Amino acid sequence: MGVAKEQHIVMLPFMAQGHLIPFLALANQITQRFPFKITIATTPLNLRYLKTAASNHSPQIHFSELSLNAADHGLPPKTENTEALPLNLIVNLFHASASLDAPFRALIRDITATDGAPPLCIISDVFMGWANEVARSSSTVNVAFTTGGAYGTAAYMSMWQNLPHRNAAADGSFSLPGFPNSLPFHVSQLHRFLRDADGSDQWSRFFQPQIAHSLTSFGWLCSTAAEIEPLGLEVFSNYTKRPVWCIGPLLPQGMLDRNKPSRVIAKHAGREPGISPEKCLEWLDSHPENSVVYISFGSQNTVSQNQMMALALGLEDSGRPFIWSIRPPAGFNSRDEFKAEWLPYGFEERGQGLVVRSWAPQLEILCHRSTGAFVSHCGWNSVVESLSQGVPIIGWPLAAEQGYNAKMLVEEMGVCVEMTRGVESQISREDVKRVIEEVMDGGSKAVEMRKKVVAVGELIRAALTEEDGSSLKALDDFVDTLLSLTPSV
Repeated sequence: MGVAKEQHIVMLPFMAQGHLIPFLALANQITQRFPFKITIATTPLNLRYLKTAASNHSPQIHFSELSLNAADHGLPPKTENTEALPLNLIVNLFHASASLDAPFRALIRDITATDGAPPLCIISDVFMGWANEVARSSSTVNVAFTTGGAYGTAAYMSMWQNLPHRNAAADGSFSLPGFPNSLPFHVSQLHRFLRDADGSDQWSRFFQPQIAHSLTSFGWLCSTAAEIEPLGLEVFSNYTKRPVWCIGPLLPQGMLDRNKPSRVIAKHAGREPGISPEKCLEWLDSHPENSVVYISFGSQNTVSQNQMMALALGLEDSGRPFIWSIRPPAGFNSRDEFKAEWLPYGFEERGQGLVVRSWAPQLEILCHRSTGAFVSHCGWNSVVESLSQGVPIIGWPLAAEQGYNAKMLVEEMGVCVEMTRGVESQISREDVKRVIEEVMDGGSKAVEMRKKVVAVGELIRAALTEEDGSSLKALDDFVDTLLSLTPSV
Protein backbone atom coordinates (compact mmCIF):
# COMPACT_ATOMS: atom_id res chain seq x y z
CA MET A 1 0.00 0.00 0.00
CA GLY A 2 1.53 3.32 -1.03
CA VAL A 3 1.11 6.18 1.43
CA ALA A 4 2.10 9.47 -0.20
CA LYS A 5 2.77 11.38 3.02
CA GLU A 6 2.99 10.67 6.71
CA GLN A 7 -0.59 10.44 7.87
CA HIS A 8 -1.62 11.63 11.30
CA ILE A 9 -4.29 10.02 13.51
CA VAL A 10 -5.42 11.68 16.74
CA MET A 11 -6.87 9.54 19.55
CA LEU A 12 -9.15 10.68 22.36
CA PRO A 13 -9.68 8.04 25.10
CA PHE A 14 -12.03 8.33 28.05
CA MET A 15 -10.33 8.80 31.43
CA ALA A 16 -10.46 5.28 32.87
CA GLN A 17 -7.88 2.47 33.00
CA GLY A 18 -10.07 0.13 30.96
CA HIS A 19 -10.17 2.74 28.18
CA LEU A 20 -6.68 4.25 28.25
CA ILE A 21 -4.78 0.98 27.86
CA PRO A 22 -6.84 -0.33 24.89
CA PHE A 23 -6.30 3.02 23.13
CA LEU A 24 -2.56 2.65 23.64
CA ALA A 25 -2.76 -0.94 22.39
CA LEU A 26 -4.66 0.22 19.31
CA ALA A 27 -2.01 2.89 18.65
CA ASN A 28 0.68 0.21 18.89
CA GLN A 29 -1.23 -2.10 16.56
CA ILE A 30 -1.63 0.62 13.93
CA THR A 31 1.97 1.81 14.08
CA GLN A 32 3.28 -1.76 13.78
CA ARG A 33 1.55 -2.07 10.39
CA PHE A 34 1.52 1.49 9.00
CA PRO A 35 3.98 4.43 8.92
CA PHE A 36 1.50 6.77 10.61
CA LYS A 37 2.03 9.33 13.32
CA ILE A 38 -0.41 8.95 16.22
CA THR A 39 -1.13 11.54 18.90
CA ILE A 40 -3.00 10.41 22.02
CA ALA A 41 -4.63 13.35 23.81
CA THR A 42 -5.73 13.24 27.44
CA THR A 43 -5.37 15.06 30.76
CA PRO A 44 -2.02 15.47 32.60
CA LEU A 45 -2.32 12.67 35.18
CA ASN A 46 -3.65 10.20 32.61
CA LEU A 47 -0.90 11.26 30.24
CA ARG A 48 1.69 10.50 32.90
CA TYR A 49 0.20 7.04 33.35
CA LEU A 50 0.15 6.38 29.60
CA LYS A 51 3.75 7.49 29.14
CA THR A 52 4.84 5.10 31.89
CA ALA A 53 2.82 2.26 30.35
CA ALA A 54 4.33 3.08 26.96
CA SER A 55 7.95 3.43 28.06
CA ASN A 56 9.09 1.30 25.11
CA HIS A 57 6.47 2.55 22.68
CA SER A 58 6.97 3.23 19.00
CA PRO A 59 8.52 6.63 18.17
CA GLN A 60 5.48 7.13 15.92
CA ILE A 61 3.27 7.51 19.04
CA HIS A 62 3.09 10.98 20.60
CA PHE A 63 1.16 12.43 23.52
CA SER A 64 -0.61 15.74 23.99
CA GLU A 65 -1.96 17.29 27.17
CA LEU A 66 -5.54 18.53 27.54
CA SER A 67 -6.09 20.75 30.57
CA LEU A 68 -8.84 19.90 33.05
CA ASN A 69 -9.63 21.77 36.26
CA ALA A 70 -11.16 19.13 38.53
CA ALA A 71 -12.55 21.70 40.99
CA ASP A 72 -14.70 23.26 38.25
CA HIS A 73 -16.67 20.01 38.12
CA GLY A 74 -17.10 19.24 41.81
CA LEU A 75 -14.15 16.83 41.82
CA PRO A 76 -11.35 16.60 44.40
CA PRO A 77 -7.98 17.99 43.28
CA LYS A 78 -5.92 15.79 40.95
CA THR A 79 -8.74 13.38 40.16
CA GLU A 80 -8.75 12.80 36.43
CA ASN A 81 -9.55 9.09 36.34
CA THR A 82 -12.47 6.92 37.49
CA GLU A 83 -10.07 4.77 39.52
CA ALA A 84 -9.41 7.64 41.93
CA LEU A 85 -13.09 8.40 42.59
CA PRO A 86 -15.88 7.08 44.80
CA LEU A 87 -18.91 5.82 42.87
CA ASN A 88 -21.06 8.88 43.59
CA LEU A 89 -18.52 11.24 41.95
CA ILE A 90 -17.82 9.26 38.79
CA VAL A 91 -20.75 10.94 37.02
CA ASN A 92 -19.00 14.30 37.63
CA LEU A 93 -15.96 13.01 35.75
CA PHE A 94 -18.16 11.96 32.82
CA HIS A 95 -19.64 15.45 32.62
CA ALA A 96 -16.17 16.98 33.06
CA SER A 97 -14.89 15.04 30.04
CA ALA A 98 -17.11 17.15 27.75
CA SER A 99 -15.16 20.25 28.87
CA LEU A 100 -12.14 18.90 26.98
CA ASP A 101 -13.84 20.05 23.76
CA ALA A 102 -12.09 23.47 23.70
CA PRO A 103 -8.50 22.27 24.34
CA PHE A 104 -9.00 19.33 21.98
CA ARG A 105 -10.32 21.62 19.24
CA ALA A 106 -7.23 23.82 19.71
CA LEU A 107 -4.99 20.74 19.41
CA ILE A 108 -6.60 19.76 16.09
CA ARG A 109 -6.11 23.32 14.82
CA ASP A 110 -2.41 23.22 15.80
CA ILE A 111 -1.89 19.83 14.13
CA THR A 112 -3.63 21.04 10.97
CA ALA A 113 -1.43 24.14 10.85
CA THR A 114 1.78 22.19 11.50
CA ASP A 115 1.02 19.33 9.08
CA GLY A 116 -0.55 21.52 6.40
CA ALA A 117 -3.61 19.28 6.44
CA PRO A 118 -6.13 18.01 9.00
CA PRO A 119 -5.52 14.61 10.63
CA LEU A 120 -6.47 11.55 8.62
CA CYS A 121 -9.08 10.89 11.32
CA ILE A 122 -9.94 11.30 14.96
CA ILE A 123 -10.49 8.06 16.88
CA SER A 124 -12.62 8.95 19.88
CA ASP A 125 -13.99 6.95 22.77
CA VAL A 126 -17.68 6.06 22.59
CA PHE A 127 -18.17 8.36 25.62
CA MET A 128 -16.51 11.30 23.83
CA GLY A 129 -19.22 11.65 21.19
CA TRP A 130 -18.71 15.43 21.04
CA ALA A 131 -15.52 14.75 19.06
CA ASN A 132 -17.72 14.20 16.00
CA GLU A 133 -18.50 17.90 15.84
CA VAL A 134 -14.80 18.74 16.25
CA ALA A 135 -14.02 16.40 13.33
CA ARG A 136 -16.73 17.89 11.10
CA SER A 137 -15.60 21.45 11.74
CA SER A 138 -11.97 20.42 11.12
CA SER A 139 -12.57 18.76 7.73
CA THR A 140 -11.78 15.25 8.92
CA VAL A 141 -13.79 12.23 10.07
CA ASN A 142 -14.41 10.78 13.51
CA VAL A 143 -14.32 7.04 14.10
CA ALA A 144 -15.79 5.84 17.39
CA PHE A 145 -13.82 3.20 19.27
CA THR A 146 -15.48 0.97 21.80
CA THR A 147 -13.05 -0.71 24.18
CA GLY A 148 -15.79 -3.25 24.93
CA GLY A 149 -17.16 -6.10 22.86
CA ALA A 150 -19.88 -5.86 20.22
CA TYR A 151 -22.70 -7.45 22.26
CA GLY A 152 -21.97 -5.53 25.44
CA THR A 153 -21.55 -2.19 23.68
CA ALA A 154 -24.75 -2.56 21.67
CA ALA A 155 -26.67 -3.49 24.82
CA TYR A 156 -25.14 -0.61 26.80
CA MET A 157 -26.03 1.96 24.14
CA SER A 158 -29.56 0.66 23.66
CA MET A 159 -30.17 0.54 27.43
CA TRP A 160 -29.22 4.18 27.95
CA GLN A 161 -30.91 5.47 24.82
CA ASN A 162 -34.20 3.64 25.34
CA LEU A 163 -34.41 2.92 29.12
CA PRO A 164 -36.56 -0.17 28.30
CA HIS A 165 -36.45 -1.49 31.88
CA ARG A 166 -38.98 1.18 32.82
CA ASN A 167 -41.56 -1.08 31.16
CA ALA A 168 -40.27 -4.35 32.60
CA ALA A 169 -42.67 -7.20 33.32
CA ALA A 170 -43.61 -8.11 36.89
CA ASP A 171 -40.78 -10.67 36.98
CA GLY A 172 -38.23 -7.97 36.00
CA SER A 173 -37.69 -9.13 32.42
CA PHE A 174 -37.87 -6.87 29.37
CA SER A 175 -36.98 -6.77 25.68
CA LEU A 176 -34.11 -4.59 24.54
CA PRO A 177 -34.48 -2.65 21.25
CA GLY A 178 -32.04 -4.02 18.70
CA PHE A 179 -31.86 -7.48 20.30
CA PRO A 180 -34.07 -10.50 19.50
CA ASN A 181 -37.19 -10.67 21.69
CA SER A 182 -36.25 -14.29 22.39
CA LEU A 183 -33.29 -13.00 24.45
CA PRO A 184 -34.92 -11.00 27.26
CA PHE A 185 -32.82 -8.97 29.68
CA HIS A 186 -33.50 -8.56 33.41
CA VAL A 187 -33.39 -5.54 35.72
CA SER A 188 -30.91 -7.39 37.97
CA GLN A 189 -28.36 -7.10 35.12
CA LEU A 190 -28.44 -3.30 35.41
CA HIS A 191 -26.33 -1.12 37.67
CA ARG A 192 -28.51 0.75 40.15
CA PHE A 193 -27.76 4.10 38.46
CA LEU A 194 -29.33 2.74 35.28
CA ARG A 195 -32.19 1.05 37.16
CA ASP A 196 -33.06 4.44 38.67
CA ALA A 197 -32.59 6.42 35.44
CA ASP A 198 -35.58 8.23 33.96
CA GLY A 199 -33.95 10.43 31.32
CA SER A 200 -33.69 13.50 33.54
CA ASP A 201 -31.03 12.19 35.95
CA GLN A 202 -27.33 13.13 35.76
CA TRP A 203 -26.29 9.84 34.16
CA SER A 204 -28.94 9.97 31.43
CA ARG A 205 -28.11 13.62 30.72
CA PHE A 206 -24.54 12.56 29.93
CA PHE A 207 -24.94 9.19 28.22
CA GLN A 208 -27.93 9.90 26.01
CA PRO A 209 -26.43 12.83 24.07
CA GLN A 210 -22.88 11.40 23.96
CA ILE A 211 -24.07 8.04 22.61
CA ALA A 212 -26.30 9.85 20.09
CA HIS A 213 -23.26 11.89 18.96
CA SER A 214 -21.11 8.75 18.68
CA LEU A 215 -23.75 7.12 16.48
CA THR A 216 -23.09 9.85 13.89
CA SER A 217 -19.46 8.69 13.54
CA PHE A 218 -18.09 7.70 10.14
CA GLY A 219 -17.59 4.16 11.45
CA TRP A 220 -16.74 2.06 14.50
CA LEU A 221 -13.71 0.16 15.76
CA CYS A 222 -14.48 -2.66 18.20
CA SER A 223 -12.07 -4.55 20.45
CA THR A 224 -13.33 -8.00 19.51
CA ALA A 225 -12.84 -10.65 16.85
CA ALA A 226 -15.72 -11.12 14.42
CA GLU A 227 -15.73 -14.93 14.88
CA ILE A 228 -16.30 -14.93 18.65
CA GLU A 229 -19.38 -12.69 18.72
CA PRO A 230 -21.51 -13.44 15.62
CA LEU A 231 -24.80 -12.35 17.20
CA GLY A 232 -23.20 -9.38 18.96
CA LEU A 233 -21.61 -8.16 15.74
CA GLU A 234 -24.89 -8.50 13.83
CA VAL A 235 -26.80 -6.53 16.48
CA PHE A 236 -24.04 -3.92 16.80
CA SER A 237 -23.82 -3.36 13.04
CA ASN A 238 -27.59 -3.05 12.73
CA TYR A 239 -27.73 -0.66 15.67
CA THR A 240 -24.95 1.68 14.55
CA LYS A 241 -25.85 1.54 10.82
CA ARG A 242 -22.18 2.27 10.14
CA PRO A 243 -19.14 0.21 9.08
CA VAL A 244 -17.77 -1.80 12.01
CA TRP A 245 -14.17 -2.99 12.02
CA CYS A 246 -13.48 -5.72 14.59
CA ILE A 247 -9.77 -5.19 15.18
CA GLY A 248 -9.32 -7.00 18.47
CA PRO A 249 -9.38 -8.15 21.08
CA LEU A 250 -6.46 -5.89 21.96
CA LEU A 251 -4.17 -8.16 23.96
CA PRO A 252 -0.47 -8.06 24.87
CA GLN A 253 1.57 -10.03 22.34
CA GLY A 254 2.81 -12.35 25.09
CA MET A 255 -0.70 -13.71 25.60
CA LEU A 256 -0.93 -14.89 21.99
CA ASP A 257 1.96 -17.37 22.17
CA ARG A 258 0.60 -20.87 21.48
CA ASN A 259 2.80 -22.25 24.24
CA LYS A 260 1.40 -20.72 27.40
CA PRO A 261 4.06 -18.38 28.75
CA SER A 262 4.82 -18.96 32.40
CA ARG A 263 7.06 -15.99 33.09
CA VAL A 264 6.50 -12.26 33.22
CA ILE A 265 4.84 -11.21 29.95
CA ALA A 266 4.00 -7.54 30.37
CA LYS A 267 5.19 -4.37 32.01
CA HIS A 268 2.66 -3.36 34.66
CA ALA A 269 3.06 0.38 34.63
CA GLY A 270 1.57 2.72 37.16
CA ARG A 271 0.66 0.00 39.66
CA GLU A 272 2.21 -0.92 42.97
CA PRO A 273 1.90 -4.71 43.04
CA GLY A 274 0.64 -6.47 46.12
CA ILE A 275 2.90 -9.36 45.11
CA SER A 276 5.73 -9.59 42.59
CA PRO A 277 4.94 -11.49 39.38
CA GLU A 278 7.91 -13.76 40.10
CA LYS A 279 6.66 -14.75 43.56
CA CYS A 280 3.15 -15.26 42.23
CA LEU A 281 4.40 -17.51 39.42
CA GLU A 282 6.54 -19.49 41.84
CA TRP A 283 3.43 -20.17 43.92
CA LEU A 284 1.43 -21.19 40.82
CA ASP A 285 4.25 -23.52 39.73
CA SER A 286 3.67 -25.56 42.90
CA HIS A 287 0.05 -26.40 41.97
CA PRO A 288 -1.42 -28.90 39.48
CA GLU A 289 -2.83 -27.89 36.11
CA ASN A 290 -6.27 -26.19 36.14
CA SER A 291 -6.49 -26.36 39.96
CA VAL A 292 -6.32 -22.69 41.03
CA VAL A 293 -9.22 -20.23 41.26
CA TYR A 294 -8.28 -16.63 40.45
CA ILE A 295 -10.55 -13.87 41.83
CA SER A 296 -10.46 -10.24 40.74
CA PHE A 297 -13.17 -7.62 40.30
CA GLY A 298 -11.13 -5.21 38.19
CA SER A 299 -9.42 -1.91 38.80
CA GLN A 300 -12.33 -0.08 40.42
CA ASN A 301 -14.92 -2.62 41.54
CA THR A 302 -15.43 -4.48 44.77
CA VAL A 303 -18.18 -6.42 46.57
CA SER A 304 -20.01 -5.82 49.83
CA GLN A 305 -18.66 -6.87 53.21
CA ASN A 306 -21.23 -9.69 53.56
CA GLN A 307 -20.53 -10.92 50.04
CA MET A 308 -16.79 -10.85 50.68
CA MET A 309 -17.24 -12.99 53.78
CA ALA A 310 -19.45 -15.50 51.91
CA LEU A 311 -16.94 -15.69 49.06
CA ALA A 312 -14.09 -16.37 51.48
CA LEU A 313 -16.02 -19.07 53.36
CA GLY A 314 -17.16 -20.69 50.11
CA LEU A 315 -13.60 -20.75 48.82
CA GLU A 316 -12.48 -22.50 51.99
CA ASP A 317 -15.35 -24.99 51.74
CA SER A 318 -14.37 -25.79 48.14
CA GLY A 319 -10.85 -26.69 49.24
CA ARG A 320 -9.46 -25.15 46.05
CA PRO A 321 -6.22 -23.16 46.07
CA PHE A 322 -6.82 -19.55 45.03
CA ILE A 323 -5.31 -16.16 44.27
CA TRP A 324 -7.57 -13.29 45.33
CA SER A 325 -6.80 -9.73 44.24
CA ILE A 326 -8.65 -7.94 47.02
CA ARG A 327 -9.55 -4.41 48.03
CA PRO A 328 -11.75 -2.94 50.79
CA PRO A 329 -15.46 -3.81 50.45
CA ALA A 330 -18.06 -1.47 48.97
CA GLY A 331 -18.76 1.51 51.19
CA PHE A 332 -15.14 1.82 52.37
CA ASN A 333 -12.38 3.93 50.85
CA SER A 334 -10.70 1.74 48.24
CA ARG A 335 -7.33 3.30 49.06
CA ASP A 336 -7.51 2.52 52.78
CA GLU A 337 -5.58 -0.35 54.29
CA PHE A 338 -7.37 -3.70 54.10
CA LYS A 339 -8.64 -4.90 57.48
CA ALA A 340 -8.34 -8.54 58.54
CA GLU A 341 -11.87 -8.34 60.06
CA TRP A 342 -13.38 -8.23 56.56
CA LEU A 343 -12.34 -11.88 56.12
CA PRO A 344 -12.98 -14.94 58.32
CA TYR A 345 -10.71 -15.17 61.36
CA GLY A 346 -7.43 -16.82 60.38
CA PHE A 347 -8.36 -16.95 56.68
CA GLU A 348 -4.96 -15.88 55.35
CA GLU A 349 -2.99 -17.75 57.99
CA ARG A 350 -4.56 -21.07 57.00
CA GLY A 351 -2.62 -20.74 53.74
CA GLN A 352 -5.11 -22.22 51.30
CA GLY A 353 -4.44 -19.40 48.85
CA LEU A 354 -2.80 -16.04 48.21
CA VAL A 355 -4.65 -12.90 49.28
CA VAL A 356 -3.10 -10.07 47.30
CA ARG A 357 -3.76 -6.52 48.44
CA SER A 358 -4.84 -4.30 45.56
CA TRP A 359 -3.18 -5.28 42.28
CA ALA A 360 -2.14 -8.78 41.20
CA PRO A 361 -0.25 -9.69 37.98
CA GLN A 362 -3.40 -10.81 36.16
CA LEU A 363 -1.88 -11.53 32.75
CA GLU A 364 0.72 -13.91 34.16
CA ILE A 365 -1.87 -15.61 36.38
CA LEU A 366 -4.29 -16.23 33.50
CA CYS A 367 -1.46 -17.50 31.26
CA HIS A 368 -0.31 -20.05 33.83
CA ARG A 369 -1.29 -23.71 33.35
CA SER A 370 -2.39 -23.99 37.01
CA THR A 371 -5.19 -21.42 36.68
CA GLY A 372 -8.47 -23.29 36.23
CA ALA A 373 -11.17 -20.63 36.60
CA PHE A 374 -11.52 -16.86 36.90
CA VAL A 375 -14.10 -15.31 39.26
CA SER A 376 -14.53 -12.04 37.39
CA HIS A 377 -16.63 -8.88 37.22
CA CYS A 378 -16.78 -9.54 33.46
CA GLY A 379 -15.20 -6.27 32.37
CA TRP A 380 -14.31 -6.77 28.70
CA ASN A 381 -10.53 -6.53 29.09
CA SER A 382 -10.59 -9.23 31.77
CA VAL A 383 -13.01 -11.35 29.71
CA VAL A 384 -10.83 -11.45 26.60
CA GLU A 385 -7.66 -12.03 28.63
CA SER A 386 -9.33 -15.08 30.17
CA LEU A 387 -10.85 -16.35 26.91
CA SER A 388 -7.55 -16.04 25.08
CA GLN A 389 -5.99 -18.47 27.57
CA GLY A 390 -8.86 -20.96 27.61
CA VAL A 391 -9.79 -20.16 31.22
CA PRO A 392 -13.54 -20.54 32.04
CA ILE A 393 -15.22 -17.60 33.79
CA ILE A 394 -17.32 -17.49 36.94
CA GLY A 395 -19.27 -14.29 36.44
CA TRP A 396 -20.04 -11.69 39.09
CA PRO A 397 -20.93 -8.56 37.07
CA LEU A 398 -20.96 -5.31 39.04
CA ALA A 399 -21.29 -2.23 36.79
CA ALA A 400 -21.24 -0.72 33.28
CA GLU A 401 -21.89 -3.34 30.56
CA GLN A 402 -20.59 -6.24 32.68
CA GLY A 403 -24.04 -7.80 33.15
CA TYR A 404 -24.52 -7.93 29.37
CA ASN A 405 -21.06 -9.42 28.86
CA ALA A 406 -21.90 -12.12 31.39
CA LYS A 407 -25.22 -12.82 29.63
CA MET A 408 -23.40 -13.26 26.33
CA LEU A 409 -20.70 -15.48 27.87
CA VAL A 410 -23.36 -17.75 29.37
CA GLU A 411 -25.98 -17.82 26.60
CA GLU A 412 -23.96 -17.38 23.40
CA MET A 413 -20.50 -18.78 24.20
CA GLY A 414 -21.26 -21.28 26.97
CA VAL A 415 -17.98 -20.44 28.74
CA CYS A 416 -19.30 -18.90 31.96
CA VAL A 417 -21.46 -19.64 34.99
CA GLU A 418 -22.85 -16.66 36.88
CA MET A 419 -22.30 -16.74 40.62
CA THR A 420 -24.41 -13.66 41.39
CA ARG A 421 -24.92 -10.04 40.24
CA GLY A 422 -24.12 -6.68 41.79
CA VAL A 423 -23.25 -5.62 45.33
CA GLU A 424 -26.77 -5.86 46.75
CA SER A 425 -27.43 -9.57 46.14
CA GLN A 426 -27.59 -12.18 48.88
CA ILE A 427 -25.05 -14.94 48.39
CA SER A 428 -24.13 -17.80 50.70
CA ARG A 429 -20.98 -19.83 51.17
CA GLU A 430 -22.94 -22.79 49.80
CA ASP A 431 -23.64 -20.86 46.58
CA VAL A 432 -19.97 -20.06 46.19
CA LYS A 433 -18.85 -23.65 46.74
CA ARG A 434 -21.50 -25.03 44.37
CA VAL A 435 -20.54 -22.75 41.46
CA ILE A 436 -16.79 -23.31 41.91
CA GLU A 437 -17.37 -27.07 41.87
CA GLU A 438 -19.63 -26.82 38.82
CA VAL A 439 -16.83 -25.17 36.83
CA MET A 440 -13.87 -27.12 38.23
CA ASP A 441 -15.08 -30.59 39.26
CA GLY A 442 -14.22 -32.28 35.96
CA GLY A 443 -17.84 -33.31 35.34
CA SER A 444 -19.50 -33.23 31.92
CA LYS A 445 -20.56 -29.57 32.19
CA ALA A 446 -17.07 -28.48 33.31
CA VAL A 447 -15.44 -30.48 30.49
CA GLU A 448 -17.79 -29.02 27.88
CA MET A 449 -17.24 -25.48 29.14
CA ARG A 450 -13.47 -25.88 29.05
CA LYS A 451 -13.66 -27.32 25.52
CA LYS A 452 -15.69 -24.29 24.39
CA VAL A 453 -13.42 -21.71 26.00
CA VAL A 454 -10.31 -23.32 24.49
CA ALA A 455 -11.98 -23.14 21.07
CA VAL A 456 -12.75 -19.43 21.58
CA GLY A 457 -9.13 -18.85 22.55
CA GLU A 458 -8.02 -20.45 19.29
CA LEU A 459 -10.34 -18.18 17.30
CA ILE A 460 -8.90 -15.12 19.06
CA ARG A 461 -5.35 -16.25 18.38
CA ALA A 462 -6.08 -16.94 14.70
CA ALA A 463 -7.77 -13.55 14.21
CA LEU A 464 -4.76 -11.72 15.63
CA THR A 465 -1.77 -13.76 14.49
CA GLU A 466 -2.47 -15.59 11.24
CA GLU A 467 -1.58 -13.88 7.98
CA ASP A 468 -5.22 -13.72 6.90
CA GLY A 469 -6.53 -13.28 10.45
CA SER A 470 -9.85 -11.44 10.45
CA SER A 471 -8.79 -8.74 12.93
CA LEU A 472 -5.62 -7.91 11.01
CA LYS A 473 -7.58 -7.81 7.74
CA ALA A 474 -10.16 -5.53 9.39
CA LEU A 475 -7.42 -3.12 10.47
CA ASP A 476 -6.02 -3.05 6.93
CA ASP A 477 -9.51 -2.47 5.53
CA PHE A 478 -10.09 0.34 8.03
CA VAL A 479 -6.89 2.11 6.95
CA ASP A 480 -7.62 1.55 3.24
CA THR A 481 -11.05 3.11 3.74
CA LEU A 482 -9.59 6.15 5.47
CA LEU A 483 -6.93 6.63 2.80
CA SER A 484 -9.57 6.42 0.07
CA LEU A 485 -11.19 9.54 1.61
CA THR A 486 -7.96 11.52 1.40
CA PRO A 487 -6.52 12.78 -1.91
CA SER A 488 -2.85 11.78 -2.36
CA VAL A 489 -0.38 14.60 -1.81
